[in-house]
Amino acid sequence: MSKGKGRKLGPTRQPMISSFFQTSSPARRPFSPIVIDLTDSEDEARRPTKKQRTQANLFLPGTPSPPPEQAASTTPVRRSGGAAEQWRFNPATPGESPVQPERSAEEEAARKKRRQQFAKKLLKENSAFIQKPRVVLASEADSDVMEVDGGGAAEKGSDASGSESDDKFKELEEMFSHKSGKKEKGKAKAPKAAPKRTKKPPEELGPSGLPYTALEQQVRSLKKKHPGILLMVEVGYKYRFFGEDAKVAGKEMGIVCYPDRNFDTASIPAHRRDIHLKKLLSKGHKVGIVEQTETAALKKVGDNRNAPFERVLTHLYTATTYVDEMDSVDDVDRSAPLLMCLVEELRGGMGVDEKVAIGMVILCPSTGDVTWDHFEDGHMRTELETRMIHTKPAELLLPQTKLSKPTERMLAHFAGNTTFGHSIRIERYKTQMSYTEAFESVSEFYTRKTQSPNASESFTSGRLMATVTDFPHPVTIALAQCIKYLSAFGIEDALLATRFFSVFTTKAHMILNGNTLTNLEIYQNDTDYTKRGSLMWILDQTKTKFGSRLLRNWVGKPLVDMQLLQERINAVEELVDSPSMKSIRLRSLLEGLPDLAKGLCRIQYGKCTSKELAILLPAFNKVATTFSDFGENPSDVGFNSPLLNDIFFALPKLREPIQSVIADIYLKHALEGNMDLLWIDSEKYPKVADAKTSIQDNELQLDIELKSIRRILKRPSLQWTTVSGEEYLVEVSRADDRIVPIDWNVISSTKKVRRYRSPIVKGHVEERHRLQETLEAEARTAYLSFLEEITQNHYAILRDTVNKLAIADCLNSLAHVAASQGYVKPTFTDIDKLHIVGGRHPMVEALLSDPFISNDIRMGGVNHSRSKIITGPNMGGKSSAVRMVALIAIMAQVGSYVPATEVTLSLSDGVLTRMGASDELARGRSTFMVEMSETSDILLNATSKSLVILDELGRGTSTFDGMAIAQAVLQHLVEVKRCKTLFITHYPLVATDMERRFPKDLQNLHMGFTEDTRMNGIREITFLYRLTPGIATGSFGIECARLAGLPEGILGAASSQAEKLRVLVEERSKRNKLRKAGRLLTQCMNETSSDIAASLQELRITVDSLKSDTVTL
Repeated sequence: MSKGKGRKLGPTRQPMISSFFQTSSPARRPFSPIVIDLTDSEDEARRPTKKQRTQANLFLPGTPSPPPEQAASTTPVRRSGGAAEQWRFNPATPGESPVQPERSAEEEAARKKRRQQFAKKLLKENSAFIQKPRVVLASEADSDVMEVDGGGAAEKGSDASGSESDDKFKELEEMFSHKSGKKEKGKAKAPKAAPKRTKKPPEELGPSGLPYTALEQQVRSLKKKHPGILLMVEVGYKYRFFGEDAKVAGKEMGIVCYPDRNFDTASIPAHRRDIHLKKLLSKGHKVGIVEQTETAALKKVGDNRNAPFERVLTHLYTATTYVDEMDSVDDVDRSAPLLMCLVEELRGGMGVDEKVAIGMVILCPSTGDVTWDHFEDGHMRTELETRMIHTKPAELLLPQTKLSKPTERMLAHFAGNTTFGHSIRIERYKTQMSYTEAFESVSEFYTRKTQSPNASESFTSGRLMATVTDFPHPVTIALAQCIKYLSAFGIEDALLATRFFSVFTTKAHMILNGNTLTNLEIYQNDTDYTKRGSLMWILDQTKTKFGSRLLRNWVGKPLVDMQLLQERINAVEELVDSPSMKSIRLRSLLEGLPDLAKGLCRIQYGKCTSKELAILLPAFNKVATTFSDFGENPSDVGFNSPLLNDIFFALPKLREPIQSVIADIYLKHALEGNMDLLWIDSEKYPKVADAKTSIQDNELQLDIELKSIRRILKRPSLQWTTVSGEEYLVEVSRADDRIVPIDWNVISSTKKVRRYRSPIVKGHVEERHRLQETLEAEARTAYLSFLEEITQNHYAILRDTVNKLAIADCLNSLAHVAASQGYVKPTFTDIDKLHIVGGRHPMVEALLSDPFISNDIRMGGVNHSRSKIITGPNMGGKSSAVRMVALIAIMAQVGSYVPATEVTLSLSDGVLTRMGASDELARGRSTFMVEMSETSDILLNATSKSLVILDELGRGTSTFDGMAIAQAVLQHLVEVKRCKTLFITHYPLVATDMERRFPKDLQNLHMGFTEDTRMNGIREITFLYRLTPGIATGSFGIECARLAGLPEGILGAASSQAEKLRVLVEERSKRNKLRKAGRLLTQCMNETSSDIAASLQELRITVDSLKSDTVTL
């Protein structure tokens, strides 16, 4: 029997989707019970061939398909479950096909139209093969029938007369339809559509082609909100960097940066955060810390438990605004980072005549110290350079509109200079305040915060504000910009601790310029730029970091006030010559002190940890209790030095305040970091006590539940188990597993046991976690309140004590140096002189194992010339000798003993040096240009009380130009400036001529040596390294070249050529002098008596020169 012929549906059969689409096929795939086919059921003879059936498009109009075959009509049985349930396939009799109902021609035509309409909807009208609807013109608008792809209103009537199965199909069609019932232009009214579904907005795709995750969206928002900041984002137990921040972090810190979905990323462990943070800050970056503001336990019960953790920027740091931990190993030079703000005013001029006025404010956020200066600078910006070298700022605050080009070049040179040991970060503000705006801003700050408990006495009394009113305009603007900048970091209150505004240049101090600091190696050596081999290496024997910072300031600014200098050096003398038990105990006290200055600063900023507080408070207590009260007046202490009396008198005053603070806390718990157990009086912070009570109640509930669990498991001795940090677990062996209730949760298991939590215990444990986090938050709040209380009540006396201890440490350091062998106390006099007997170079003596050859020099005073010209062989020790003189003068005015047998000197107002040869191509200056610029500064700044050192001036150009410049400069210093001068030269003609012209003001010295000649004619030079009166017979450059290893052939040729040149120059010089003598003789014979004296004097000098046989090159 052919399939579909004469078959009747039984009572259990139901209509199928395939009955509307199926083509009568002789065979079906055994594994596909549902076949959707839009062709008609036909006889075997009328079916298309296999090839025709494969190529036919069943859904497109115009595709030939066999005519339908009538079949018996059946009515499907309606089932519960809606339209979908009616059309559900029920394979009651596998292998059988449903009987196709017989239809009339009219029904078949309507069926074809419906099938075409369904094909269009199924393809969503996106097929290129479907004919598009024809545009209906206005003339056709009134037509009885609108044709739209064979459908429309005419089709509507056919639908109304369809069979019941057609109605069922329409219901199914509407159920699967997702389109709204909106009517398109040119179409007939569509049937009512299914309710519109709310569509999810399309997700934004990232660079990787994947949508942004919730965390990535959060990161994008943070980066947009905080541009220009390198963000460290807390994610779980790590801090992560994203995007460009990850690339920077990977480069600066040497960590892996890799692509992760839509961002490059890098990460560090949370416990290493501060270490990597300091690395980034030292490279000049501004770093923001983004932390999670909610915990996992609190998030579980929150409204956003399915959203990512909330993250906000909680901390913002630069190198100057980050206060490091106490005794950090990163404090190599023990100096606190400084912020420098510059404001520039043009004073006219162009090129070498350009003048600018610069207002400068230097601020230390760690201590609140403010230093200001207002100075005029030339086109080479040497004054600015001096201040940069002295202060070594970590950050520059500059206007966005840029400063003048020379100033920008100078600052860029220092910002890229690696000799500082750190990068200088440059922050620029967009608009510079006018003076009126700046003064209003500063006034508002100093009046609004006057009543703050943190404010110093100078702050509250108004003396600081009175000082501000006298500031030059650029300085006021710079101070206002600093206050505004620090406000962004929330540390502007550091200025509240300021006791006074110190001026960088004062009458009490000598400012060593940048060249002097470099040439004399005051802070660091000139070889590898480390402290070893510098003057600070010799003098810094301090025991504390805050003492070392103060001593650095002392060394860079020697005293020029005789009274202050005598007080300081007398205190050092008393510590050396009259050691007492008090001074011995003071040295022992300083030995083990932490960095109290930084710790006090961390307390003020609320960043001091409980462990640090447990170190600081006992240290302060040790300071307070080492000495008992000395009486009512500082003089009762018993020292001759008022400086020492003031120090010892201040220390016992700290006892009562510090012990009142210690009485509030358990130091043991503070050292362990248990802030919830910190308070001796639990009622001082009631919220902490309430949180602890809640936890105790929770633990009581857990104990009650444990008893219930014992009854359930029938184990009276059962106890809670803790594994891998998971508390309150019930451990049951696998053999007894059957007695565990089915609703208990398995937390972990091993081969032998399983660990469970009941639902009740689980709830209690979650509640316990929330309570513990609440306790931690309340304990942290209470601890910060306690730090604020310390700052409000005791900051002033703590700060004063630290300052006194720093001075004591510096004095002890100088006393330690004074006790060294061969060091003596210098004698100061009002007579303008500098006499050194048995002087030695302090650093060379310490570095060499061989004994140092001492030297004597007398400059000024009775019967001694103020200036010295020093000649001698290369490598003979000329530079070391003049450096020794300068270093001894600086050490004496610092208040230190000096390496010599005897030193008597007057106070110098400056030590100016021009030594060595170097270029500064980055600043557009050649070697000779650098030499001339430094010489120009010396001539500009030197006074009659200055000590000037010039080393081989004029060697960077031709011989005659160099000689002329050297002689002219020396003559200006001798005649006009009349300062003490040490002038090293290899121009013997200049030396002899200047000594003949200024016999009372100039003296020729040379470095001693012995000369021997071998049989082969080679000279051997032995250096004696001792200053000897007279001029050297030669510079012995060829012998120095031999020491350097030049080939003998080259040296022999050089010796021959040198002898020829010497003879030639001597002959030329003699001829020139003879001509000059003849000319002068003629003038003397023709001039009147009033003019003849000068000519006779010059003639006498010329004749003496001709008699000299020592002229050599």
